[in-house]
Amino acid sequence: MRKFRIAGVNFDHMHMGDLLRQVHECPDAEIVGISDEQPGRMADAIAKFSIPQGRVFTDFRKCLETTRPDLVVLCPATAHHAKWVKLVAPFRTHILVEKPFAATLAQADAMIAAVATTKRQLIINWPLRWYPSHVTAKRLVDEGRIGRVIEVHYYDGNRGPLWHTADKIETAPTAARKAASWFYKSSAGGGSLLDYLGYGTTLGTWFMDGRTPLDITAAVDRPKGLEVDEHAIVIARYESGLSKFETRWGTFTDPWNLQPQPKCGFILVGTKGTIATYDYEPTIRIQTADCPEGKITPVDALESPDHAPIPHVVHRLSKRLKIDGPLSPKISRIGQQIVDTAIESARLGRTVKLKK
Repeated sequence: MRKFRIAGVNFDHMHMGDLLRQVHECPDAEIVGISDEQPGRMADAIAKFSIPQGRVFTDFRKCLETTRPDLVVLCPATAHHAKWVKLVAPFRTHILVEKPFAATLAQADAMIAAVATTKRQLIINWPLRWYPSHVTAKRLVDEGRIGRVIEVHYYDGNRGPLWHTADKIETAPTAARKAASWFYKSSAGGGSLLDYLGYGTTLGTWFMDGRTPLDITAAVDRPKGLEVDEHAIVIARYESGLSKFETRWGTFTDPWNLQPQPKCGFILVGTKGTIATYDYEPTIRIQTADCPEGKITPVDALESPDHAPIPHVVHRLSKRLKIDGPLSPKISRIGQQIVDTAIESARLGRTVKLKK
């Protein structure tokens, strides 16, 4: 079988490097082209993955016309997701957009509509979906180990988006870098809420089997001199009770090195028990009526191709299977509804009914 042809377009987000690495290492896929209007942003990927100059473009149209990919990976700034999906969709290729879904629900719907007519799939990648701890928690939920999930408590973030690059290589933010970065521009969809809230609301929706909240109450902290927030707390009221989603740029440590306090991850409360599942940790803790003191359980070993986004997506698309779970527009759209409503609640300073 021929290899699955993948192109990377727009290098705004540093996760492009992580995704291209997965393509490079996937035996069933190949990087057929990359494109960015700023050539310097592609230099690291060209060097790391030995991409020949004939596959490097500054014009995305020429890239897609020349390489004819099966899948395009898009990593633009959040506010530009809809624009880029609409530009790429006419090339009739599957599209994987790196998190978050979009800056607004209207933009998310425009993305869904743009791809719907092409008979291809729109995929939204949430890196937390691939953490063994959270996949194990979902398995236990689906097995009924804690009954029906009625509350989700989420806290996540990092020291800030300028403390690292692709492959989690550490850097140090400066005032000049902040001023130049789209992460700190409201017009580009910057801020911790848009960066991290979708993780919690989308995986939370996955854990809650697609259920939606009734209304949202949100507050954000925007430090003096910044256009965007670095801390947000969102309360979602469901028929079953209250859930909480908290985002933070400025944790004491990055969770992939050392878990900060509070820990990054989820607490799931069910009708028959609870699960604590934290980012990057090798165990989870489950409470049930049979073990109210809590049992420490090793996480599942994720096996290929379902251990990472690129091999998973390549496998499912090659088999003509639908993408499901948090990567699907159906679940991600509910996450975006909550994000949109949270933004409006924070702006108005009051509780807001879930946007439809």
